[in-house]
Amino acid sequence: MKRWIDGILSKITMYKLILYYLLALLGIAFLFSATGWLPYTFLGLAFSTVLVLGVCLWTNVIFSMVAKVQTNTESVYITALILILIITPPGPGTWFPTISLLCWASILAMASKYIFSIRNKHVFNPAAFAVVVTALTLNQSASWWIGTSSMLFFVILGGYLVIRKVQRIAMAGSFLLTALGVTALLSFSEASLWTTAHHAIVLSPLIFFTAVMLTEPLTTPPTKRWQIVYGCLVGILFSPQFHIGSLYLTPELALLVGNVFTYLVSPKGRYIMTLVSQHDDGKGVRNFIFRPDKKVDFQPGQYMEWTLGHTRVDSRGNRRYFTIASSPTEPTVWLGVKFYDKPSSFKSRMLSMQTWETVIASQIAGEFTLPKDPTKKLVFIAGGIGITPFRSMLKYLIDKKEKRSVVTLYSCNTEEEISYKDVWREAQQRLGCKTVVTLTNIEKISPQWTGQKGFITDEMIVKEVPDYRERMFYISGPHSIVEATKSVLKKLGIPQSQIKTDFFPGLA
Repeated sequence: MKRWIDGILSKITMYKLILYYLLALLGIAFLFSATGWLPYTFLGLAFSTVLVLGVCLWTNVIFSMVAKVQTNTESVYITALILILIITPPGPGTWFPTISLLCWASILAMASKYIFSIRNKHVFNPAAFAVVVTALTLNQSASWWIGTSSMLFFVILGGYLVIRKVQRIAMAGSFLLTALGVTALLSFSEASLWTTAHHAIVLSPLIFFTAVMLTEPLTTPPTKRWQIVYGCLVGILFSPQFHIGSLYLTPELALLVGNVFTYLVSPKGRYIMTLVSQHDDGKGVRNFIFRPDKKVDFQPGQYMEWTLGHTRVDSRGNRRYFTIASSPTEPTVWLGVKFYDKPSSFKSRMLSMQTWETVIASQIAGEFTLPKDPTKKLVFIAGGIGITPFRSMLKYLIDKKEKRSVVTLYSCNTEEEISYKDVWREAQQRLGCKTVVTLTNIEKISPQWTGQKGFITDEMIVKEVPDYRERMFYISGPHSIVEATKSVLKKLGIPQSQIKTDFFPGLA
């Protein structure tokens, strides 16, 4: 079941999944309001939806024009939908104050992305920032009405998919355990554990907050260790009983404190990448070489979020996560991108880029990096375009003249699809790093081929890596290849602690 779910999730971008999740919740809320399962009128919810979407869209257009930056419509819709789901829709006697709250919250949420930012990186979750400011200035706060028993099943179902997609399970778990633990501790003398748990899970926005707000990519720490600390910090402050003197914290205030922590421990800023050149490197793979406006401080194997403004954006959006294929020792930043027969609007726009054009990159993240211990023996297993982080790692080792025991097992469909041959040869000659290429399309293998044939199996690993039990395995590639390889390694008795997999947040 998990493999089937992961297979579906691998075909959709992270932002698109969150957008669909929020749209589904709003659609269910409309249905429940029409049938009386929610205490809000259909008209009030419809008015709130139209107003917030309209104000957010126009405000974002104005701010982006003034700031002269690329706008991201997908992000605008997500923020708008969050505001709709946490601010109570207008009803009898509350129309005027609620309209004022909705308008100002929408404006402030968009402003937080442009005005309240440092080095072109917004610090706070836009929706949380907006409702905190409106609470302080208008004395009107978000009710988080999505946290009701009638919506709980759908919130949990979609929330699980989002958390699994973004691979923030440890962070979400640390937050939930801490929030529930602190709430139970502070409520110990007032209510039973059952009552406390029921209120915290069923009658509060805890699950929605975890799946949508806590996991917001730009305000989440880049490494698992800091993500767990972040989850615990926000979890402590999330409890409704937690207070500092007379100040009782709200979910949005707790998140803003966590956002500050994230900013302090995360790479800063955004980068303007100017295209220098592009060229093919293997069938269906194209290298894009960019010159950054300032030095990019990253580790080999990490990835960045790339935003490319273009017209007629398709359902896959204008943002992608790409692993950096170049080494930190190189002056330019490389992307190795796989192209299929029907490319997305994003990739089509990439192909048409001229050498003077730019793309925005941000959010350096990822823990698919070389171990600090240089004596640790490694095996790199790549499937298709999953070879890009290994190109970065090996090029780094070459440039640093750092010898490590590395065996690369590289699976391609055909010989024409093999990429970065120059790096493999140089790594072999200068560092003694072994590369084994296997072709999976048996029917198209030429008689002259001397490498391996077929998929990577336990027998192949034993043959090519006799000391495999002593090594750390790095796996990168499409989800199906990663899962199949993990199964092969488990069959060989390799413990999970010796297996690292790359993170693919969505379609590239």
